[in-house]
Amino acid sequence: MTLPDAAWRHQPGLDRLAATLGPGNARFVGGAVRDTLLGLPVTDVDLATPHAPERVVELLQAAGIKAVPTGIAHGTITAVSSGAVVEVTTLRRDVSTDGRRATVAFTDDWREDAARRDFTINALYADPQSGEIFDYFGGLEDLSRRHIRFIGDPLQRIAEDHLRILRFFRFLARFGDTPDAAALEACTARANDLMALSRERIRDELLKLLVAPDAVRVLGLMVERGILIPVVPEIGTAGVERLEALAEHEAMAGLTPDPIRRLAATLPADAAANEAVGARLKLSNAERQTLASAIRPDFAEGPLALAYRIGPERAVDRLLVAGELAGAVAVAAWTPPRLPLSGGSLIGRGLSKGPDVAKALRRIEDRWIAEGFPDDDRAGQIADSVVAELLSRDSSA
Repeated sequence: MTLPDAAWRHQPGLDRLAATLGPGNARFVGGAVRDTLLGLPVTDVDLATPHAPERVVELLQAAGIKAVPTGIAHGTITAVSSGAVVEVTTLRRDVSTDGRRATVAFTDDWREDAARRDFTINALYADPQSGEIFDYFGGLEDLSRRHIRFIGDPLQRIAEDHLRILRFFRFLARFGDTPDAAALEACTARANDLMALSRERIRDELLKLLVAPDAVRVLGLMVERGILIPVVPEIGTAGVERLEALAEHEAMAGLTPDPIRRLAATLPADAAANEAVGARLKLSNAERQTLASAIRPDFAEGPLALAYRIGPERAVDRLLVAGELAGAVAVAAWTPPRLPLSGGSLIGRGLSKGPDVAKALRRIEDRWIAEGFPDDDRAGQIADSVVAELLSRDSSA
Protein backbone atom coordinates (compact mmCIF):
# COMPACT_ATOMS: atom_id res chain seq x y z
CA MET A 1 0.00 0.00 0.00
CA THR A 2 1.18 3.52 -0.71
CA LEU A 3 0.42 6.84 0.91
CA PRO A 4 -2.24 8.81 -1.00
CA ASP A 5 -1.26 12.11 -2.51
CA ALA A 6 -2.05 15.10 -0.32
CA ALA A 7 -1.41 18.83 -0.37
CA TRP A 8 1.05 18.70 2.53
CA ARG A 9 3.34 16.37 0.57
CA HIS A 10 4.01 19.20 -1.89
CA GLN A 11 5.27 21.72 0.66
CA PRO A 12 8.31 23.57 -0.67
CA GLY A 13 11.46 22.16 0.88
CA LEU A 14 10.00 18.81 1.96
CA ASP A 15 11.54 16.83 -0.90
CA ARG A 16 14.84 18.63 -0.38
CA LEU A 17 14.83 17.69 3.29
CA ALA A 18 14.15 14.02 2.59
CA ALA A 19 16.83 13.96 -0.12
CA THR A 20 19.34 15.51 2.30
CA LEU A 21 18.81 12.68 4.77
CA GLY A 22 19.35 10.22 1.93
CA PRO A 23 17.39 7.39 0.27
CA GLY A 24 16.01 4.97 2.83
CA ASN A 25 17.08 7.22 5.70
CA ALA A 26 13.88 9.20 6.10
CA ARG A 27 10.26 8.18 6.55
CA PHE A 28 7.14 10.11 7.41
CA VAL A 29 5.71 8.77 10.64
CA GLY A 30 2.74 9.05 12.96
CA GLY A 31 -0.08 11.54 12.56
CA ALA A 32 0.76 12.72 9.06
CA VAL A 33 0.56 9.16 7.74
CA ARG A 34 -2.49 8.21 9.80
CA ASP A 35 -4.50 11.32 8.97
CA THR A 36 -3.65 11.18 5.26
CA LEU A 37 -4.95 7.62 5.11
CA LEU A 38 -8.14 8.83 6.79
CA GLY A 39 -8.49 11.75 4.39
CA LEU A 40 -8.01 14.31 7.17
CA PRO A 41 -6.00 17.54 6.95
CA VAL A 42 -2.40 17.39 8.14
CA THR A 43 -0.74 20.27 9.97
CA ASP A 44 2.33 18.67 11.57
CA VAL A 45 4.83 16.58 9.65
CA ASP A 46 7.33 14.30 11.39
CA LEU A 47 10.23 12.41 9.86
CA ALA A 48 12.04 9.48 11.42
CA THR A 49 15.63 8.64 10.51
CA PRO A 50 18.31 6.16 11.58
CA HIS A 51 20.88 8.98 11.53
CA ALA A 52 22.14 10.08 14.95
CA PRO A 53 20.96 13.58 15.95
CA GLU A 54 24.42 15.09 15.51
CA ARG A 55 24.64 13.59 12.02
CA VAL A 56 21.22 15.04 11.19
CA VAL A 57 22.47 18.49 12.17
CA GLU A 58 25.59 18.05 10.05
CA LEU A 59 23.63 16.97 6.99
CA LEU A 60 21.09 19.77 7.30
CA GLN A 61 23.67 22.48 7.83
CA ALA A 62 25.72 21.24 4.88
CA ALA A 63 22.61 21.50 2.72
CA GLY A 64 21.82 25.00 3.97
CA ILE A 65 18.77 23.84 5.91
CA LYS A 66 18.21 25.44 9.30
CA ALA A 67 18.53 22.91 12.14
CA VAL A 68 17.11 23.79 15.57
CA PRO A 69 18.07 21.33 18.37
CA THR A 70 14.65 21.50 20.05
CA GLY A 71 14.94 18.08 21.68
CA ILE A 72 18.36 16.81 20.72
CA ALA A 73 18.79 14.82 23.95
CA HIS A 74 15.80 12.75 22.88
CA GLY A 75 16.83 12.73 19.24
CA THR A 76 14.62 15.50 17.83
CA ILE A 77 15.82 18.25 15.50
CA THR A 78 13.44 20.81 14.04
CA ALA A 79 14.32 21.37 10.39
CA VAL A 80 13.22 24.49 8.53
CA SER A 81 13.51 23.89 4.79
CA SER A 82 12.14 26.53 2.40
CA GLY A 83 9.36 27.28 4.87
CA ALA A 84 8.53 23.66 5.69
CA VAL A 85 8.90 23.04 9.43
CA VAL A 86 9.47 19.36 10.19
CA GLU A 87 10.54 17.51 13.30
CA VAL A 88 13.24 14.98 12.45
CA THR A 89 13.68 12.33 15.14
CA THR A 90 16.29 9.61 15.33
CA LEU A 91 14.96 6.07 15.71
CA ARG A 92 14.79 5.19 19.41
CA ARG A 93 14.25 2.42 21.89
CA ASP A 94 13.38 2.78 25.56
CA VAL A 95 16.10 2.01 28.07
CA SER A 96 14.02 2.75 31.16
CA THR A 97 10.63 4.28 31.96
CA ASP A 98 8.88 5.38 35.15
CA GLY A 99 5.38 6.16 33.89
CA ARG A 100 6.14 9.84 33.31
CA ARG A 101 9.30 10.00 31.23
CA ALA A 102 11.59 7.65 29.36
CA THR A 103 15.32 7.27 29.01
CA VAL A 104 16.03 6.40 25.39
CA ALA A 105 18.86 5.04 23.29
CA PHE A 106 19.20 5.55 19.57
CA THR A 107 18.89 2.68 17.13
CA ASP A 108 18.87 2.00 13.40
CA ASP A 109 16.05 -0.55 13.67
CA TRP A 110 12.74 0.74 12.31
CA ARG A 111 10.70 -2.00 13.99
CA GLU A 112 12.33 -1.26 17.33
CA ASP A 113 11.34 2.38 16.96
CA ALA A 114 7.78 1.39 16.08
CA ALA A 115 7.58 -0.96 19.06
CA ARG A 116 8.01 1.90 21.57
CA ARG A 117 5.06 3.87 20.21
CA ASP A 118 1.65 3.75 21.86
CA PHE A 119 -0.98 2.61 19.34
CA THR A 120 -0.73 0.60 16.15
CA ILE A 121 -2.31 3.41 14.12
CA ASN A 122 0.47 5.76 15.25
CA ALA A 123 3.26 3.39 14.22
CA LEU A 124 2.82 3.73 10.45
CA TYR A 125 5.74 4.97 8.33
CA ALA A 126 5.84 6.08 4.71
CA ASP A 127 8.71 6.60 2.28
CA PRO A 128 8.76 10.26 1.15
CA GLN A 129 9.60 9.40 -2.46
CA SER A 130 7.65 6.24 -3.24
CA GLY A 131 4.92 6.62 -0.62
CA GLU A 132 5.41 2.97 0.40
CA ILE A 133 3.86 2.34 3.80
CA PHE A 134 5.64 0.31 6.47
CA ASP A 135 3.35 -1.29 9.02
CA TYR A 136 4.94 -3.46 11.71
CA PHE A 137 2.00 -4.11 14.05
CA GLY A 138 -1.21 -4.24 12.03
CA GLY A 139 -1.92 -0.53 12.13
CA LEU A 140 -3.44 -0.43 8.65
CA GLU A 141 -6.07 -3.03 9.52
CA ASP A 142 -6.83 -1.30 12.82
CA LEU A 143 -7.17 2.02 11.02
CA SER A 144 -9.62 0.53 8.53
CA ARG A 145 -11.67 -0.83 11.45
CA ARG A 146 -11.31 2.36 13.50
CA HIS A 147 -9.82 0.17 16.21
CA ILE A 148 -7.57 1.82 18.80
CA ARG A 149 -5.16 -0.84 20.05
CA PHE A 150 -1.97 -0.65 22.06
CA ILE A 151 1.19 -2.12 20.57
CA GLY A 152 1.97 -5.21 22.61
CA ASP A 153 0.79 -5.61 26.21
CA PRO A 154 -1.50 -2.71 27.20
CA LEU A 155 -0.47 -2.90 30.87
CA GLN A 156 3.19 -2.62 29.89
CA ARG A 157 2.48 0.31 27.59
CA ILE A 158 0.62 2.12 30.39
CA ALA A 159 3.40 1.36 32.89
CA GLU A 160 5.84 3.06 30.51
CA ASP A 161 3.73 6.23 30.28
CA HIS A 162 0.59 6.67 32.38
CA LEU A 163 -0.67 9.40 30.06
CA ARG A 164 -1.45 6.67 27.54
CA ILE A 165 -4.64 6.00 29.52
CA LEU A 166 -6.03 9.40 28.54
CA ARG A 167 -4.53 9.17 25.08
CA PHE A 168 -6.37 5.89 24.52
CA PHE A 169 -9.70 7.54 25.23
CA ARG A 170 -8.82 10.67 23.25
CA PHE A 171 -7.91 8.63 20.20
CA LEU A 172 -11.05 6.55 20.70
CA ALA A 173 -13.10 9.77 20.70
CA ARG A 174 -11.34 11.09 17.62
CA PHE A 175 -10.84 8.01 15.45
CA GLY A 176 -12.30 4.98 17.16
CA ASP A 177 -15.35 2.81 16.98
CA THR A 178 -15.57 -0.13 19.38
CA PRO A 179 -12.91 0.06 22.11
CA ASP A 180 -10.29 -2.65 22.22
CA ALA A 181 -11.30 -4.91 25.12
CA ALA A 182 -7.79 -5.54 26.43
CA ALA A 183 -6.92 -1.85 26.25
CA LEU A 184 -10.11 -0.84 28.03
CA GLU A 185 -9.53 -3.33 30.85
CA ALA A 186 -5.93 -2.19 31.25
CA CYS A 187 -6.92 1.48 31.40
CA THR A 188 -9.61 0.69 33.97
CA ALA A 189 -7.25 -1.33 36.12
CA ARG A 190 -4.52 1.32 36.08
CA ALA A 191 -6.63 4.51 36.30
CA ASN A 192 -5.05 5.46 39.62
CA ASP A 193 -1.73 5.79 37.80
CA LEU A 194 -3.02 9.10 36.45
CA MET A 195 -2.38 10.67 39.86
CA ALA A 196 1.36 10.44 39.21
CA LEU A 197 1.15 12.71 36.14
CA SER A 198 1.58 16.45 36.01
CA ARG A 199 -1.70 18.30 35.95
CA GLU A 200 -0.60 20.12 32.80
CA ARG A 201 -0.38 16.83 30.87
CA ILE A 202 -3.78 15.75 32.16
CA ARG A 203 -5.30 19.11 31.23
CA ASP A 204 -3.94 19.02 27.69
CA GLU A 205 -5.30 15.53 27.00
CA LEU A 206 -8.67 16.19 28.64
CA LEU A 207 -9.30 19.41 26.72
CA LYS A 208 -8.39 17.74 23.43
CA LEU A 209 -10.70 14.83 24.23
CA LEU A 210 -13.64 17.10 25.04
CA VAL A 211 -13.73 18.56 21.52
CA ALA A 212 -13.21 15.26 19.69
CA PRO A 213 -16.06 14.08 17.41
CA ASP A 214 -17.17 11.26 19.73
CA ALA A 215 -16.42 12.99 23.02
CA VAL A 216 -19.84 12.41 24.58
CA ARG A 217 -19.86 8.63 24.15
CA VAL A 218 -16.26 8.23 25.20
CA LEU A 219 -16.57 10.49 28.25
CA GLY A 220 -19.58 8.41 29.27
CA LEU A 221 -17.45 5.29 28.99
CA MET A 222 -14.74 6.91 31.10
CA VAL A 223 -17.24 7.85 33.81
CA GLU A 224 -18.73 4.37 33.74
CA ARG A 225 -15.26 2.88 34.19
CA GLY A 226 -14.16 5.35 36.88
CA ILE A 227 -11.22 6.58 34.82
CA LEU A 228 -11.49 10.21 35.92
CA ILE A 229 -12.11 9.63 39.62
CA PRO A 230 -8.40 9.98 40.52
CA VAL A 231 -8.02 13.36 38.78
CA VAL A 232 -11.41 15.00 38.07
CA PRO A 233 -14.00 13.23 40.23
CA GLU A 234 -16.38 16.15 39.70
CA ILE A 235 -17.24 14.81 36.23
CA GLY A 236 -20.08 12.32 36.61
CA THR A 237 -23.07 10.95 34.73
CA ALA A 238 -24.98 14.23 34.99
CA GLY A 239 -22.01 16.02 33.46
CA VAL A 240 -22.01 13.64 30.51
CA GLU A 241 -25.71 14.34 29.97
CA ARG A 242 -25.08 18.09 30.05
CA LEU A 243 -22.21 17.67 27.60
CA GLU A 244 -24.49 15.73 25.26
CA ALA A 245 -27.06 18.54 25.30
CA LEU A 246 -24.36 21.15 24.77
CA ALA A 247 -22.84 19.25 21.85
CA GLU A 248 -26.25 19.02 20.18
CA HIS A 249 -26.83 22.76 20.64
CA GLU A 250 -23.38 23.64 19.33
CA ALA A 251 -24.12 21.62 16.20
CA MET A 252 -27.55 23.20 15.77
CA ALA A 253 -26.07 26.68 16.16
CA GLY A 254 -23.19 25.89 13.79
CA LEU A 255 -20.65 26.74 16.49
CA THR A 256 -17.21 25.19 16.82
CA PRO A 257 -16.84 23.09 19.99
CA ASP A 258 -14.87 24.92 22.65
CA PRO A 259 -12.91 22.92 25.27
CA ILE A 260 -13.48 25.26 28.24
CA ARG A 261 -17.17 25.62 27.44
CA ARG A 262 -17.44 21.85 27.24
CA LEU A 263 -15.50 21.40 30.46
CA ALA A 264 -17.94 23.80 32.14
CA ALA A 265 -20.86 21.68 30.97
CA THR A 266 -19.39 18.55 32.54
CA LEU A 267 -18.95 20.16 35.96
CA PRO A 268 -21.55 20.94 38.64
CA ALA A 269 -22.82 24.53 38.81
CA ASP A 270 -20.81 25.22 41.93
CA ALA A 271 -18.35 28.10 41.89
CA ALA A 272 -16.05 26.67 44.55
CA ALA A 273 -15.89 23.25 42.91
CA ASN A 274 -15.16 24.76 39.53
CA GLU A 275 -12.45 26.98 40.93
CA ALA A 276 -10.87 23.89 42.47
CA VAL A 277 -10.96 22.07 39.13
CA GLY A 278 -9.44 25.05 37.33
CA ALA A 279 -6.62 25.23 39.85
CA ARG A 280 -6.05 21.47 39.82
CA LEU A 281 -5.83 21.35 36.03
CA LYS A 282 -3.53 24.38 35.97
CA LEU A 283 -5.83 26.31 33.66
CA SER A 284 -4.63 29.78 32.72
CA ASN A 285 -6.20 32.76 34.47
CA ALA A 286 -8.19 33.55 31.35
CA GLU A 287 -9.43 29.95 31.10
CA ARG A 288 -10.44 29.92 34.76
CA GLN A 289 -12.35 33.16 34.34
CA THR A 290 -14.11 31.75 31.27
CA LEU A 291 -14.96 28.58 33.19
CA ALA A 292 -16.35 30.55 36.13
CA SER A 293 -18.42 32.76 33.84
CA ALA A 294 -19.88 29.84 31.89
CA ILE A 295 -21.43 28.15 34.91
CA ARG A 296 -23.15 31.26 36.34
CA PRO A 297 -26.94 31.04 35.81
CA ASP A 298 -27.18 34.80 35.41
CA PHE A 299 -28.88 36.05 32.24
CA ALA A 300 -32.12 37.56 33.60
CA GLU A 301 -31.71 40.76 31.57
CA GLY A 302 -31.80 38.77 28.35
CA PRO A 303 -29.19 37.39 25.96
CA LEU A 304 -28.23 40.66 24.27
CA ALA A 305 -27.91 42.52 27.56
CA LEU A 306 -25.70 39.72 28.84
CA ALA A 307 -23.54 39.87 25.71
CA TYR A 308 -23.19 43.63 26.10
CA ARG A 309 -22.07 43.34 29.71
CA ILE A 310 -19.68 40.36 29.56
CA GLY A 311 -18.88 40.11 25.85
CA PRO A 312 -20.46 37.93 23.14
CA GLU A 313 -18.07 34.98 23.48
CA ARG A 314 -18.63 34.53 27.19
CA ALA A 315 -22.35 35.14 26.77
CA VAL A 316 -22.55 32.38 24.15
CA ASP A 317 -20.74 30.03 26.55
CA ARG A 318 -23.07 30.81 29.45
CA LEU A 319 -26.22 30.54 27.39
CA LEU A 320 -25.22 27.27 25.74
CA VAL A 321 -24.18 25.67 29.01
CA ALA A 322 -27.54 26.72 30.45
CA GLY A 323 -29.38 25.22 27.46
CA GLU A 324 -30.50 28.59 26.08
CA LEU A 325 -29.97 27.78 22.40
CA ALA A 326 -32.08 30.58 20.90
CA GLY A 327 -30.32 33.19 23.00
CA ALA A 328 -26.90 31.83 22.10
CA VAL A 329 -27.73 31.91 18.39
CA ALA A 330 -28.94 35.51 18.68
CA VAL A 331 -25.80 36.59 20.51
CA ALA A 332 -23.45 34.80 18.11
CA ALA A 333 -24.81 36.85 15.20
CA TRP A 334 -24.88 40.17 17.09
CA THR A 335 -22.32 42.95 17.40
CA PRO A 336 -22.82 44.97 20.60
CA PRO A 337 -23.38 48.69 19.99
CA ARG A 338 -21.64 51.46 21.89
CA LEU A 339 -23.46 53.77 24.23
CA PRO A 340 -23.72 56.98 22.14
CA LEU A 341 -22.99 59.25 25.10
CA SER A 342 -19.98 60.36 27.11
CA GLY A 343 -19.25 62.12 30.35
CA GLY A 344 -18.66 65.32 28.43
CA SER A 345 -22.16 65.24 26.94
CA LEU A 346 -23.63 64.99 30.45
CA ILE A 347 -21.54 67.94 31.67
CA GLY A 348 -22.89 69.83 28.67
CA ARG A 349 -26.37 69.06 29.97
CA GLY A 350 -25.59 70.74 33.26
CA LEU A 351 -23.94 68.13 35.49
CA SER A 352 -20.90 69.21 37.44
CA LYS A 353 -17.65 67.33 37.02
CA GLY A 354 -17.22 64.63 39.63
CA PRO A 355 -18.65 61.29 40.73
CA ASP A 356 -22.16 62.21 39.63
CA VAL A 357 -21.09 61.96 36.00
CA ALA A 358 -20.03 58.31 36.34
CA LYS A 359 -23.19 57.48 38.31
CA ALA A 360 -25.35 59.14 35.69
CA LEU A 361 -23.66 57.26 32.87
CA ARG A 362 -24.30 53.95 34.62
CA ARG A 363 -27.99 54.79 35.14
CA ILE A 364 -28.35 55.91 31.53
CA GLU A 365 -26.61 52.80 30.28
CA ASP A 366 -28.85 50.55 32.40
CA ARG A 367 -32.01 52.18 30.97
CA TRP A 368 -30.59 52.09 27.46
CA ILE A 369 -29.87 48.38 27.79
CA ALA A 370 -33.31 47.70 29.31
CA GLU A 371 -34.95 49.43 26.32
CA GLY A 372 -33.03 47.26 23.88
CA PHE A 373 -30.23 49.63 22.81
CA PRO A 374 -32.37 52.35 21.15
CA ASP A 375 -30.99 54.87 18.67
CA ASP A 376 -29.06 58.04 19.46
CA ASP A 377 -32.15 60.23 19.75
CA ARG A 378 -33.74 57.97 22.34
CA ALA A 379 -30.41 57.63 24.17
CA GLY A 380 -30.29 61.42 24.35
CA GLN A 381 -33.81 61.50 25.81
CA ILE A 382 -32.81 58.98 28.46
CA ALA A 383 -29.78 61.13 29.27
CA ASP A 384 -31.93 64.27 29.56
CA SER A 385 -34.26 62.46 31.94
CA VAL A 386 -31.49 61.12 34.17
CA VAL A 387 -29.66 64.47 34.29
CA ALA A 388 -32.90 66.26 35.13
CA GLU A 389 -33.52 63.84 38.00
CA LEU A 390 -30.04 64.41 39.41
CA LEU A 391 -30.23 68.19 39.07
CA SER A 392 -33.64 68.17 40.72
CA ARG A 393 -32.29 66.12 43.61
CA ASP A 394 -29.37 68.49 44.05
CA SER A 395 -31.57 71.57 44.02
CA SER A 396 -33.90 70.12 46.68
CA ALA A 397 -31.06 69.00 48.91
